[in-house]
Amino acid sequence: MGRVETFYYDNKIVRDFALATVLWGVVAFLVGLTIAIQLYWPALNLGIPYMTFSRLRPLHTNAAIFAFVGNGIFMGVYYSLQRLLKTRMYSDLLSKLHFWGWQLIILLAAVTLVLGITVSKEYAELEWPIDILIAIVWVIFGINMIGTIIKRRERYMYVAIWFYIATFFTVAVLHIVNSIEIPVSLLKSYPVYAGVQDALVQWWYGHNAVAFFLTTPYLGLMYYFLPKAANRPVYSYRLSIVHFWALIFIYIWAGPHHLLYSSLPDWAQSLGTTFSIMLIAPSWGGMLNGLLTLRGAWDRVREDPILKFMVVAVTAYGMATFEGPMLSIKSINALSHFTDWTIAHVHIGALGWNGLLTFGILYWLMPRIYNTKLYSVKLANWHFWLATLGMIFYAIPMYWTGITQGLMWKEFTPDGFLKYPIFLETVLQLIPMYIIRSIGGLMYFTGAIIMVYNLRKTITVGALEPEEKAEAPALEPLPADYKEEPGNYGHRWLERRPVQFFVWTTIAILIGGMVEIIPMYLVKSNVPTIASVKPYTPLELEGRDIYVREGCYVCHSQQVRPFRSETERYGEYSKAGEYVYDHPFQWGSKRTGPDLHRVGGKYPDAWHYNHMQAPESMSPGSIMPPYPWLISDDLDLSTTAKKIRVMQTLGVPYPEGYDEIAIDDLREQAEKIVASLKESGIETEWNKEIVALIAYLQRLGTDIKGEKNN
Repeated sequence: MGRVETFYYDNKIVRDFALATVLWGVVAFLVGLTIAIQLYWPALNLGIPYMTFSRLRPLHTNAAIFAFVGNGIFMGVYYSLQRLLKTRMYSDLLSKLHFWGWQLIILLAAVTLVLGITVSKEYAELEWPIDILIAIVWVIFGINMIGTIIKRRERYMYVAIWFYIATFFTVAVLHIVNSIEIPVSLLKSYPVYAGVQDALVQWWYGHNAVAFFLTTPYLGLMYYFLPKAANRPVYSYRLSIVHFWALIFIYIWAGPHHLLYSSLPDWAQSLGTTFSIMLIAPSWGGMLNGLLTLRGAWDRVREDPILKFMVVAVTAYGMATFEGPMLSIKSINALSHFTDWTIAHVHIGALGWNGLLTFGILYWLMPRIYNTKLYSVKLANWHFWLATLGMIFYAIPMYWTGITQGLMWKEFTPDGFLKYPIFLETVLQLIPMYIIRSIGGLMYFTGAIIMVYNLRKTITVGALEPEEKAEAPALEPLPADYKEEPGNYGHRWLERRPVQFFVWTTIAILIGGMVEIIPMYLVKSNVPTIASVKPYTPLELEGRDIYVREGCYVCHSQQVRPFRSETERYGEYSKAGEYVYDHPFQWGSKRTGPDLHRVGGKYPDAWHYNHMQAPESMSPGSIMPPYPWLISDDLDLSTTAKKIRVMQTLGVPYPEGYDEIAIDDLREQAEKIVASLKESGIETEWNKEIVALIAYLQRLGTDIKGEKNN
């Protein structure tokens, strides 16, 4: 036993992240409830840009993932890391910079997303200055965590810390690779990747943002807080080793399962499917390790709301990680993709795994750092049942709508015609389920409000202990002839060598991404060129940027899959070579409206004009909100020339010096659309945003002519 040292845990930073978790959780749930209602009550869009479903939906996902869950991760990490390593955090200054930097990122995201400033890549919508800020703040967090691990007083790193390490290094790699962009201006950039390559990189990031932001850090929290709350040791140390290494190695390969039956090469799709199915084993190993930790404590589970939250959270993790691999099987994915089935699936994870575990940790942690007892166990139980039932009332209707959508889209009459050729027919069948879904969301939100009250009363009764005194022996160097105790596993050698642990973790998570992404750039046959595919004209490019700004990708896909039901409905299936000039890609992940990849030439210009101004005038019963500002707002031409130059840098073959005449070409094309509209009795000017959007929509799918169902 070495000399005993006295030190102090920093509870203030834990308190700050805990309060931020509660605040942003309420915001995320409120925005989610709003957009759930907008789907059956379009009037709630209010006819203004900042309240449209298509702008609020990315705000909701970012608030839920990076604001609510993100702050929850840091709350748990800062509390557990200090106690597992028997030391204060490496730097109080870095802790404060991390906290305030992260809140600044959240505020900037909230403002820019509702303003339509977006890259449009799911879970990575933020523009380049915020991406840089995210990287800086993440590195600050990493230095603080690594510094704390290095100066530890505990020789061995506990399993929770393994998951924290994997989270830091993997998220850093994912964010940097996916966020490589060339700026056009302070608030606009284009990704360096295009089309199929962009889709692969994005869903390599998107899937692993779920894996390494919503899963691995929360597994670390589970391994710490569940045993603490149950006062039981983790069920199996050996299982935790297998769980960790298998999970982080396999997870990184699974991203392509988001792109099954798409224009992605078959070999990449097959890799995604194979490794996704393999994920069941380590995922369920972790779930069972958590649940079996409660052996002998099930009587307490019935009485303790904290354990109830944690048990249902771990169960939801098991459900989501079984369903995910099942949805990666091609025959199932053919039915589920682009439907609300996926929405149900991700919310089992978000509401159940992340939400309920966070609530349980908050109820366990806050009374301890405030030296008091939870104000009301009864209110915590009420919260548990509202949250659990709310999740059920949310998910079951979405499973119902997802299967309904998939079957209706594919159904043919005995004569061989689509039974529901008008897409809106399938949407209107879902409205009752959307209403029930919003009731579930309201229950979940109400439970969160009860938690706010309960925690506030708890804080009022107690008093924060900002500097919690602790004692531990100093960590002394091991003798040169030291050997592990008999019965210990070889993994213990690695657990006391953090640098080697960092290296092996990074190698494990890099392999899958490199195998999938590098061949997409080195092997030209993965993206065959098509001679008839030409770059967008300046007007079409501006229209595409408006399409991105308004979040049209949230409800519309641009990927016709090679199914008879889709080619009959939309036209020729999509080819990889059609997207070579798409920075970023716009394949989408959900069809609340029809696919638009072959919409060019399907309707006259006047139809698009009226559809954006008043959707119900063209599609009676439509739940799409109107976009009247597109009719009145002038097109911003100040960066058009710069956009052409950036596209040239990215390899788009515009002629040399084309940027100097781009606006002249833009106006010439716009005047033709204005003339077309005038023939239909619509008066407008060439420099209105609606004209550019019409130009883009009329271009879609016209490089390759296919049969279209009218």
